[in-house]
Amino acid sequence: MAARTPEGMRGIAAVPSYVVMQPTTLCNLDCAYCYLPLRAADRRMPVAVAEAVAASVNPWSAGGRFSVVWHGGEPLAAGREHLAALLAPFGPDVEHHVQTNATLVDDAWCAFFAEHRVRVSVSVDGPRARNAERVTRGGRPAYDRIVAGVAALRRHGLPFSALAVVSRPEPGLATELYDYFLDLGCEVLGVNIEETEGVNTRTNARDAADVTGFWAELVAAWRRDPRIHLREVEWSLRYAGAVLAGTADDLLPRHLDPIPTVGHDGSVVVLSPELAGFSDPRYGDFGSGNVLTTPLSEILAGAGRTPWVGEFLTGVEACRSSCAYFGFCGGGHAANRYFELGRFDGTETEHCRNSKIRLLEGVLEHARDHQ
Repeated sequence: MAARTPEGMRGIAAVPSYVVMQPTTLCNLDCAYCYLPLRAADRRMPVAVAEAVAASVNPWSAGGRFSVVWHGGEPLAAGREHLAALLAPFGPDVEHHVQTNATLVDDAWCAFFAEHRVRVSVSVDGPRARNAERVTRGGRPAYDRIVAGVAALRRHGLPFSALAVVSRPEPGLATELYDYFLDLGCEVLGVNIEETEGVNTRTNARDAADVTGFWAELVAAWRRDPRIHLREVEWSLRYAGAVLAGTADDLLPRHLDPIPTVGHDGSVVVLSPELAGFSDPRYGDFGSGNVLTTPLSEILAGAGRTPWVGEFLTGVEACRSSCAYFGFCGGGHAANRYFELGRFDGTETEHCRNSKIRLLEGVLEHARDHQ
């Protein structure tokens, strides 16, 4: 069900739709599939970094919706006082989001979220048995602490999203997960098939039929009770509808979103937050600049000159000319290419297969089975 080869989306946009900020590298958990290289170290972002980012972000937010996503490590490990100081430079039009494992969420944090209008997304992989790889630094299961944090959010009437990692797709799992998240009370659910990236070197090669079947089953579970916004499924259905209407090319932005990730020290990595904190003999530290010395707006204006970014854009063009699914995914993610293929100008990855190709095929399989 591929649309014609899209002609739009070339090069990198000068203004992003959101910025990722790393208030601390520290995480209090030690999940088996985590990609972060410095999660045992507490390297906190100075307020000067947030002030420098806000100098670019505040004018952008005046022109429309704009988000800052606080993503560690575990952002709450920075502490309420420090996180409040990092939020302070941003104007009232900026939306703040935090991705948290919820183990530190309590009444005081809920009051903080309400006061600062922070939107919360919780990382949890489903029922207790599905969370075996989410453990504390001492190797103890984190599940009880996660659900205690979620209970605090619900007690305070704070809406939240959820993000689940699926390591082993198998029959019955998608239904189990969807029913679990309905009961959990989240408003939005994102589902990620485990990825090989960063310090997680476990293979993400999966049986094609298992992955396609997982997505098809998830669509069926959602259609029975669509109270949750199911991120991947809704993206897929939007694309499928656009293909049928002949408007699929309009779904892709005219330029790639740079998705700048600002590390704890002010360094900026574009396109893939997962590259932050890593370095390579060929590409250096993947950075395009540092906000303590160069305004973020200037860094993004010149990001296309970063050597690895040029190689990635070559890979995007290769995907455009060779992949029937380009209109759906827009050329994939830089970090997946690098960590799976060792370079940026390759094309199809296991991540593409699991989370793009088989996702769309699963949606279509469900549609065929329920005509």
